[in-house]
Amino acid sequence: MHDQLAALYPQHLATLRERADKALALGGFDHLLIAAGMPTEKFLDDQDFPFAVNPHFKHWLPLTDAPGSWIIHSPGSKPKLVFLQPRDYWHVVPQAPQGYWVEHFEIVIVRNAAEALAALPAGNRAVIAPGPVEGVEVNNPATVFDYLHWHRSFKTPYELALMREASRIGTRAHRAAGDAFRAGASEFDVHMAYLDAARQIDAELPYASIVGLNEHGAVLHYSRFDRTPPPSSRSLLIDAGASAAGYASDITRTYAAADAGEFQALIDSVDAAQQGFVSMVRAGQSYPDLHIHAHHVLAGVLREHGVIRMNAESAVESGVSSAFFPHGLGHSIGLQVHDVAGFQQGERGGTIARPAGHPYLRMTRTLEPGMVVTIEPGLYFIDMLLAELRDKPVSKDIDWNKVEAFKPYGGIRIEDDVVCTDDAPENLTRDAFAQAS
Repeated sequence: MHDQLAALYPQHLATLRERADKALALGGFDHLLIAAGMPTEKFLDDQDFPFAVNPHFKHWLPLTDAPGSWIIHSPGSKPKLVFLQPRDYWHVVPQAPQGYWVEHFEIVIVRNAAEALAALPAGNRAVIAPGPVEGVEVNNPATVFDYLHWHRSFKTPYELALMREASRIGTRAHRAAGDAFRAGASEFDVHMAYLDAARQIDAELPYASIVGLNEHGAVLHYSRFDRTPPPSSRSLLIDAGASAAGYASDITRTYAAADAGEFQALIDSVDAAQQGFVSMVRAGQSYPDLHIHAHHVLAGVLREHGVIRMNAESAVESGVSSAFFPHGLGHSIGLQVHDVAGFQQGERGGTIARPAGHPYLRMTRTLEPGMVVTIEPGLYFIDMLLAELRDKPVSKDIDWNKVEAFKPYGGIRIEDDVVCTDDAPENLTRDAFAQAS
């Protein structure tokens, strides 16, 4: 892996420098300064939340634990890393930079924030930072942001290599979580099995894991982690990712107990539908259109399994499909789980609105080669949404006995990370599962 990244990194950096040059020219700036950021203090406490590096910072180099450091890009000059290595016996001091990327940077090691500020160039500066920095005017200029965010959607070969690694880590951990479920583990212990297999702590994961047994699978962002196993473990919905040098994977799987025949059949139908949606991740595909298509297909799944009696078109038009599939089909992913520019109209900004009636869709762009998106259809049996359906005329076209039979299983979500290419899509998640088998 190290040799592969070493070979791919120079072109990645050259691409970022070219993008930065164009962004600075658009905004009329001389320098791009990117702050790694600092840990956020807990309210009324002398402790910090776990450090989360500025995604713009980790885009340039694989450093995710360098608080107080800066990247400086000046067109025509070698990029500079101002690396804060404080004198501190309370905490672990970051090691001096090393690895395949260091030869491509001028590196200045400083001991405190004042020395870091003194190393920053003067002039007309675009300063990207997650919050105020004493002594520096943080402007986060929209012109620069719009250009960089738009082009960040298109992953370099170096970035894709890291995302493949994040998928390999995540799928290894998902296998361990599935084994723990089948052994009768609690939600907490399923989560611990996941962490152990990933070899990452919670703070290192790209997002907080969702681990829901039985009815808890109907809570879209379930986060309780019951410590005691239920009397009967009927189903598990686990939505959990992993990190590789700051790049994310985002994977969801749903498992059923051996005796859950009809629910397992429903999982199989959603899985088949999901793979159909993945096959449509092609250049020129409108993501909102794919989302609407998913609603029609999933409505057909509900009809096939006897949950609804209406046809797919009626289920979508009446909002019935949205009661069972209430979130978006997916989102852009990369340096962040819900990556930037999912709604952006172009490199100069602008917004592409969500389709009417679909307020939770997180991606409205047309797919192009180099984009990586999640495809995560789901079907859920959510009390609040079902109660609203019961009060509508369409209630007569729903088999409520069938709904009640499925409710103890919570819901289904199946999610893969998929690369749009010039040809067939690359499914990072399925490929990683296949390599691990």
